[in-house]
Amino acid sequence: MKSRTSWYALLSVVTALSVTASPGWAQKSGGVLRIQHMDTPPSASIHEEATVSTAVPFMSLYNNLVMFDQNVPRNSFESIVPDLATSWAWSDDGRKLTFKLREGVKWHDGKPFTSKDVVCTIDLLLGKGDLRRNPRGAWYGNVEKATAQGDFEVTLHVKHRQPALLALLASGYSPIYPCHVSAADMRRRPIGTGPFKFVELKMNEGVKLAKNKDYWKKGRPYLDAIEFTIIPDRSTRMLSFASGKYDMTFPTDVTVPLLKNLKKDAPHAQCTMRATGVSTNLIVNREMPPFDDPRIRRAMALSLDRKAFIDILSEGEAKMGGALLPPPDGVWGLPSDQLEGIVGYGDVAKSRDEARELMKQAGYGPDKRLKIKVSTRNIAPFRDPATILIDHLKQIYIDGELEVIDTSVYYNRVFKKDYVVALNLTGTAVDDPDVAFFEGYACGSLRNYNNYCNAEMTKLFEAQSQETDQKKRMKMAWEIDRKLQEDIARPIIAHNRAAGCWQPYVKGITLHVNSIYNGARFEDVWLDR
Repeated sequence: MKSRTSWYALLSVVTALSVTASPGWAQKSGGVLRIQHMDTPPSASIHEEATVSTAVPFMSLYNNLVMFDQNVPRNSFESIVPDLATSWAWSDDGRKLTFKLREGVKWHDGKPFTSKDVVCTIDLLLGKGDLRRNPRGAWYGNVEKATAQGDFEVTLHVKHRQPALLALLASGYSPIYPCHVSAADMRRRPIGTGPFKFVELKMNEGVKLAKNKDYWKKGRPYLDAIEFTIIPDRSTRMLSFASGKYDMTFPTDVTVPLLKNLKKDAPHAQCTMRATGVSTNLIVNREMPPFDDPRIRRAMALSLDRKAFIDILSEGEAKMGGALLPPPDGVWGLPSDQLEGIVGYGDVAKSRDEARELMKQAGYGPDKRLKIKVSTRNIAPFRDPATILIDHLKQIYIDGELEVIDTSVYYNRVFKKDYVVALNLTGTAVDDPDVAFFEGYACGSLRNYNNYCNAEMTKLFEAQSQETDQKKRMKMAWEIDRKLQEDIARPIIAHNRAAGCWQPYVKGITLHVNSIYNGARFEDVWLDR
């Protein structure tokens, strides 16, 4: 891996004229890849959803301008490769990013792809279209507009330099949508330019995709189809995979304890345990009494025994951290010594003593306990830590009742702030401060679920975004991250690790090690059987 300095040096001008070559083995065409899924995706529209339940099954319908190389495990600036763009370059003043586009590409319905589709997509992300919701609109607050120069050149105009913009465009969350298809149809009958075409999405059953025989990458994909089958119970998913009924688990489904069992039950399975880029965190509706009282929010943060969460759920493999993915998995996160002295990261017993005193000041105590509902999504990665959270809150006079909510309803609820206290998992699609800060903590961001809003912090977010010296930007990011934790903006409990597994005859799979959102194109996957 190249140095971080060289990683940043690529920002001035990048020209990439060919698609990264696939591994040099004799691929076989044909077959259906059968993958397990945890629950029903809310819709097929990646731009309108905020869950890996949508990102994984539908990424292969689409292309981006650029993407993270699907065969390189670690997402970084160095692993960005062409997709619908063949080359790109920044202007000298850093205010324009121009892309040369690939010619001869067709949408799944046969219509030609042009620069107009890129402009339409950027307009959607800038709030100029009819998206039902725009979870990553905060990524593009620095983008003023997109303009087309003919059918095969597009320029993004930005307010100020933003070194990270190209990495945001490389995420699986950044597909190009067709101008001629409505947002409503993209939810139910999506059209892309990608290696697979949409066949069906059935609630509580699954997702089916079929090979795009006219895909612009000649010879790809190798598979005839992909089928995602929804199996709500995780134990059933593990047993059915071990029995050979499925070719692949959902890429984030296997916990540390489950991986040990799978190695016994399916010793030939190929598995990758890695950081997910997802944090378990506590969100509190600070506009809802009594949680508009900062003493109560601070007390809740002080109640958390992060080590207990990590030991119980991941046998010690998850990591403590702030808003950013901690090292060595992440580039930007707070090192362990930087966590010292932050609220709730020290002596748990001492923290809980302080928490109980704060609760008493707010009018609660052993004889007057605060009763609440703790909401969470109805899948195991959310439910399991939620039960631990409820136990911790009992230590400070808060009695929680677990409320589990189906995925399709859960995200609507948190987007609308229709909850009081929730145990949430937050995925950061790209390991970069611009994603974590603007999406999760900027005033008005849809994914700022608990409405933390600090205008001075937003100015700091913008300042680090413009910094082109990576060492300086790193220090700025650390300072911001510490302030967010001190502000109890959204207490981070742990940064998670998980495995995905596949049968040995499945070839061409690379699970990314610092994000679960950017590696599901599946165009290089083939079956050796």
